[in-house]
Amino acid sequence: MEFSQLIEERYSVRKFKQQHLPQEVISRILDAAHKAPTGCNYQPQRILVLNSGEAMEKLKGCTKCHFNAPTAMLVCYEKNESWTRKYDGALSAPVDAAIVTTYLMLAAQNEGVGSCWVMYFDPAAMRETFAIPESVEPTALLVMGYPAEDSAPMDLHNQFRPMSDVVFYDRF
Repeated sequence: MEFSQLIEERYSVRKFKQQHLPQEVISRILDAAHKAPTGCNYQPQRILVLNSGEAMEKLKGCTKCHFNAPTAMLVCYEKNESWTRKYDGALSAPVDAAIVTTYLMLAAQNEGVGSCWVMYFDPAAMRETFAIPESVEPTALLVMGYPAEDSAPMDLHNQFRPMSDVVFYDRF
């Protein structure tokens, strides 16, 4: 699939078929994310794949935005493995995790797998439910699966601010 087509066709899927993703599809999605750039190539990302019925049931206790997806990936980062900007101490790891999540989302779309990027989850519940170490920070949840036949983008999907509101050249 051409990248421009992939971008045009991708939307946040909130209705899924109850069909598990084959491991080879999951592996290809993860392989793409494994190649995502990170600050100084520190690779602080940690991805928890939730693919069993039991794990997905547990996920429902951590977020209402599971959309009954058959699979989810919780993207986290290892706090102790982040590149740090010397000027102000800013960590690259949260940005790195977002880049990895974007790669997962686009790789899934390329495989015909729909996804929805979810930030509405309880990090403490995630940590307790899935035994996430204290040094690992849950950042983004990507619920995914094959879109249901009647799945469609939300009305807001194609509403964008004018480019002049978000893009500036040479100065703000």
